[in-house]
Amino acid sequence: MADLDLHRLHLLREVGRSGSLTSAASTLSFTTSAVSQQIAKLEHEVGVALVDRHPRGVALTEAGHALLGYAEQIDRTIEAARAEMAEFAGLRRGQLRMGTFPTVGASLMPDVVLAFRARHPDVAVTVISARRDGLLERLRRRDIELTLLWDYPWQQINDEDLTLVRLMKDPTVLLVQQDHPVAGRPSVPIEALQDQEWIVRDEHPVADVLQRVCNSAGFEPRIAFAANDYQETQGMVAAGIGIALAPRLALSALRPDVVAVPLSDAPQRRILLAHLANRRLSPAAQQATAVFRSTAKRHTPTGRTGPSPS
Repeated sequence: MADLDLHRLHLLREVGRSGSLTSAASTLSFTTSAVSQQIAKLEHEVGVALVDRHPRGVALTEAGHALLGYAEQIDRTIEAARAEMAEFAGLRRGQLRMGTFPTVGASLMPDVVLAFRARHPDVAVTVISARRDGLLERLRRRDIELTLLWDYPWQQINDEDLTLVRLMKDPTVLLVQQDHPVAGRPSVPIEALQDQEWIVRDEHPVADVLQRVCNSAGFEPRIAFAANDYQETQGMVAAGIGIALAPRLALSALRPDVVAVPLSDAPQRRILLAHLANRRLSPAAQQATAVFRSTAKRHTPTGRTGPSPS
């Protein structure tokens, strides 16, 4: 038996309902001849007669009635599929799976999730936090559909398998005690910090940033403490152990006794939104991309961070 043509099954349903090729043709905006030809082709596909033709119209054969039952089930299934797909397209159901990394997981990402849920409360949102390599691995495994990434000018992401959306630039700032001599300045050059001791995130990109900016100014940073996270970094800065560098987005919870001062000519990392280039984004991911763009604009820094020194 040849593959059944769904359009011809639909024609059979109309013929069975109306009892007339002419009436079925009128309902479907076809000619009577076209309907007759399609029914004949359907009969050829199934190998049995489906309609009995007589002067007053047509009547379905026993086989025709049996096939009509399947045709009606198929129509109901297709309508249900269309309705369910419309729910996904209209974001009345579905799931959005995204990736983030810690410094934006505490700043940019929460605002994105809140804004997206406010617009599309029926879409389930899942967020996974990991380092950059882990996020890229999950993206390629399709565990997540979108992910936030970062890079610096000397180590830019260049992967033809990814589509990258540039959201914002995140500058590097200087963390000092609130009574530090540079705390009240509008900005400070790295050259002015040669005699300082530093707190650094051990085996972290910010350690590479510190090394690069100090080396470019002609000196080697003296490391006083290797911190595990930015909260510990701030604690050591507040205690006077040393000063530190941090991306501005890492400072969503800045201690009141620590001030973030802009660093002259500071390196800026790009905050990127990535997805697989060969993957068509779901309606939820398309809408989330727009939310990421608008939220990133609100997070773009415009000035000095932290309380004014007393």
